[in-house]
Amino acid sequence: MSAYACFIFLFVFSSLTSSTVWAQNHTYVGHACRDERTFTRNSTYFTNLKTLWSSLSSRNASYTTGFQNATAGQEPDKVTGLFLCRGDLSPEVCRSCVTFSINESLTLCPNQREGVLYYDECMLRYSDRNILSTVSLDGVGLGALSTSSNKDVPSNQFQLFNKVLLLTMNQAASYAAVSSRKFDARKANITASQTVYGLVQCTPDLTTQDCYTCLQKATNQLATNKLGGRSLFPSCSSRFDISPFYNETAVRPPPPPVSAPPLPRKGGKSKLLVLPIVASTIVVVLLLIACYRFISKKAHHKAPAFDGDEGATADSLKLDYKTIQAATNGFSESNKIGRGGFGEVYKGTFSNGTVVAVKRLSKTSGQGEVEFKNEVVVVAKLQHRNLVRLLGFCLEGEERILVYEFVPNKSLDSFLFDPSKQGELDWTRRYKIIGGIARGILYLHQDSQLTIIHRDLKASNILLDADMNPKIADFGMARIFGMDHSAENTNRIVGTYGYMAPEYAMQGQYSIKSDVYSFGVSVLEIISGKKNSSFYQTDGAHDLLSYAWRLWRNGTPLDLVDPVIIHNCQRDELVRCIHIGLLCVQEDPVDRPTLSAIVLMLTSNTVTLPVPKEPGLFFQSRSKEGLINSEQSFKSRSVPWSVDDSTITDLYPR
Repeated sequence: MSAYACFIFLFVFSSLTSSTVWAQNHTYVGHACRDERTFTRNSTYFTNLKTLWSSLSSRNASYTTGFQNATAGQEPDKVTGLFLCRGDLSPEVCRSCVTFSINESLTLCPNQREGVLYYDECMLRYSDRNILSTVSLDGVGLGALSTSSNKDVPSNQFQLFNKVLLLTMNQAASYAAVSSRKFDARKANITASQTVYGLVQCTPDLTTQDCYTCLQKATNQLATNKLGGRSLFPSCSSRFDISPFYNETAVRPPPPPVSAPPLPRKGGKSKLLVLPIVASTIVVVLLLIACYRFISKKAHHKAPAFDGDEGATADSLKLDYKTIQAATNGFSESNKIGRGGFGEVYKGTFSNGTVVAVKRLSKTSGQGEVEFKNEVVVVAKLQHRNLVRLLGFCLEGEERILVYEFVPNKSLDSFLFDPSKQGELDWTRRYKIIGGIARGILYLHQDSQLTIIHRDLKASNILLDADMNPKIADFGMARIFGMDHSAENTNRIVGTYGYMAPEYAMQGQYSIKSDVYSFGVSVLEIISGKKNSSFYQTDGAHDLLSYAWRLWRNGTPLDLVDPVIIHNCQRDELVRCIHIGLLCVQEDPVDRPTLSAIVLMLTSNTVTLPVPKEPGLFFQSRSKEGLINSEQSFKSRSVPWSVDDSTITDLYPR
């Protein structure tokens, strides 16, 4: 047996959990390799590639989400890879396909530094270039292929078939682009006896616009003269067939059709005459929705109205109260899993098996109509793997209910500040959580369609999924910024003592740098295992930030580290994270780094970090009369303010 064959055998054997997984068949579709860049089997690149495969096939990989990316090594031999499983498949099938494709990779692309493998169940990609968050429409794509239904569309059905097919695929692309998983599958009737099934998917690291652009090209290349076909690119795929080829029971029913720009026919130009018709149709629909909402608001004064695009977004997520009531067993105590800032939280299971977290707002809670509307509209616009996903909401009578994806490991603070659970968060997991929080906030600040400031970032608002990946939650206090920036937005101070930037707490001035400050506090809490708002040292340190600064200034930063992780960690990595945390909590917002810079600092050891300055501290009286509960969101009186480009940022839609 050759050394290569031994490696493949040992790798596959160590990666598989059982023989049944290995025995599962996976349908090969195609592959592509870049021949201009190669490696040898005794090279550093090959060592890094094996490390990458080990990471992607490990038990900690995100098989539940069907998407994972990883990197290994340093330039010029750094390798980046990812896998994407079809959105209707179980984690077990996903893991099996990924392992199978890894086993096949060195056979199909034996010495190429870049390649992509396509199977019906998954896609595997790797490269010595940066391929993350970048749309790829050529190079290693396969383009259009025929499926098993390789028959021509009957000539007497061609026009009807194409009309229904393109409309269905266009609607699927529109929905997939804005969904968190970047996936959609749906079917449509051609005739009473014939149905067409469609499925589209992008890698979830793409922005909404990049995903939609990729799916447009994929759809344009479909062989619409056939009864089945697919287009495959490294960043997205599009497939249709007259026979069901995906698991319908695992696909959440899509919302009502979403209008989208008309797709150009293959080899032709867009039919621009359709645009006025589509635009006028959208205007009429929105006017009807606005009229209905106006009448409904008059009839039910307690129900907040959603207007314009917000109404279209919100209406697609409406759920029936009885459905939610049944899913939570009548909001029973046995289903209660916690209490959020504004009400009870229940675990629910819908009839299709989907497990959800149901946030039922208290009728006496501080979150009124404005906050409820804010949370629905904000979260509905957010699609990122490090942000909790809103699945629906209910407004019936006095009931205000939010339905989120279920995140099984509750919140970060339930592990971080519980001595009996701190040990479950080793340094590797904590470092992963820090990185995930940073990417989530970066998405809010820079990559979402609108700039969003969370304003209440803290450990209790960071949820942990089954793989301990962080998901930022509780957007009731978040601010979306557009061109209607108003003074009222800066005078209403909301958040939690201990996490608010001093310029915000004392002067009402907030910007994206306010979230950076809260992130810095969270980083120091994650490293130390101590809570900033309840921290007290007899040696004169007022809070965790001043204590961390004192240790840094004295040259003993590692004294801050949680004893649970200090003996099993990478100390250089720890010190770098403490350094980043202190940079984030500096007094002057201008001195604090942006989230894009922070993500770069966390992922690259070659970036030189500036010297931190003393933290900006906001002290609250500890007297009985002046003490504010550290977990209580509060408002202050209005305060005078002025626009200062260094501290207040005017933010606009992207």
